[in-house]
Amino acid sequence: MTEHTRWGAIDQYIDQLFHGADPVLDEALQAAAEAGLPKINVTAVQGNLLQILALSIGARRILEIGTLGGYSTIWLARALPEDGHLLSLEYEPRHAAVARSNLERAGLAGRVEVRVGRGLDLLPQLAESEPFDLVFIDADKPSYPGYLDWAVRLTHRGSLIVADNTLQDGAVTDASSTDATVVAIQRFNAAIAADRRLSATLLPMTRGRGLDGMTLAVVR
Repeated sequence: MTEHTRWGAIDQYIDQLFHGADPVLDEALQAAAEAGLPKINVTAVQGNLLQILALSIGARRILEIGTLGGYSTIWLARALPEDGHLLSLEYEPRHAAVARSNLERAGLAGRVEVRVGRGLDLLPQLAESEPFDLVFIDADKPSYPGYLDWAVRLTHRGSLIVADNTLQDGAVTDASSTDATVVAIQRFNAAIAADRRLSATLLPMTRGRGLDGMTLAVVR
């Protein structure tokens, strides 16, 4: 068994043991694939982790930066109470349309707003809004350092900040890398680790054929 095959088997084992069949999530993935969206959504294991994190803090207000087809959005929105709200920011109008359709099918449209635009343009508009209990970052990687800045501004003590794709299959360990994505993630991880307003760690995770990670932080 190769290393990549082993990672895929681990993902499959966890998925089957803890999640099982979910027609709504399966249909969301199928709709995204049929619309030609890139297959870069979180895995079921990661989605379940996000849901557990949201439930563990009793999140009522969630901010998601990067909607794609709404797969992770469904996982997070299911953790909300009846009066909860999730705001998801998406740059691509076509992706947002697919996500809205998936959320409607999932019965979650009343709890979720998908707002279209560049993340770093939309975030300043939230400066006067009620703080968020959880922020999930999973969008364009070069903007991660900027997203972190806004995530801290838009949260409160006890809030969670979670960012996906923060190991880049181990490429972040290469200090000499000139890849723009890798450099941005390195800056993001260094900034979140050094920020005294946060207690943070990076959680390695298997992801099908590769190794990825999620960076988690609690606002102190």
